[in-house]
Amino acid sequence: MSILRFCVLGDSLAAGVGSTRAEDTLGQRLTRQLRAAGHAVDLHGYGVPGARSDDLERQVGVALRDGVDLALIVIGANDLARLVPPAVAAGQLHDAVARLVRAGARVIVVPAPDLGIVSRIPGAYRGLVSAASGQYAQAQAEAAIRAGGAVAAPGPQLSARFAADPALFSADRFHPSSAGYGVIADALAPHVLAVAADLAA
Repeated sequence: MSILRFCVLGDSLAAGVGSTRAEDTLGQRLTRQLRAAGHAVDLHGYGVPGARSDDLERQVGVALRDGVDLALIVIGANDLARLVPPAVAAGQLHDAVARLVRAGARVIVVPAPDLGIVSRIPGAYRGLVSAASGQYAQAQAEAAIRAGGAVAAPGPQLSARFAADPALFSADRFHPSSAGYGVIADALAPHVLAVAADLAA
């Protein structure tokens, strides 16, 4: 059985900020699901808290040196929070995905989350922030697909779950808690398992 080299790139969500145990991060949770499905997996995490899309160039370079078959990119929240124009961030994401694809990797992109559900956002601005988040995510999705990647957008149901359950947020009320990462991983797992099965076929 060949080993699936699974890499997680991106920002604090990719790094697991807010989880109380390393086993609760997205990479670890998804790796367990991949192994349960019969895959031999070698996991590498390259996510950096605070990373923006322009940081992907460095992360991709390291991942390619180490070797990658399947890459999960979680990016966009910091671009959005720091007012990077959507077209600029999407272009940087496109280049990162295209570089991985050219090297023979399969790539799944998780676009920017809905920051409008974060409790620290004043209520009067949440609608505007949610709309901006949606526009960002759409630009990212289009860029990822143009570059040959796939998109795993958790969708409004996931945002609604987080909005309704404060326990899914960590103590900083911004990053997911361990329970929150579990909910996100469950939403992403079908996408990751489908691509892994395709690679193994």
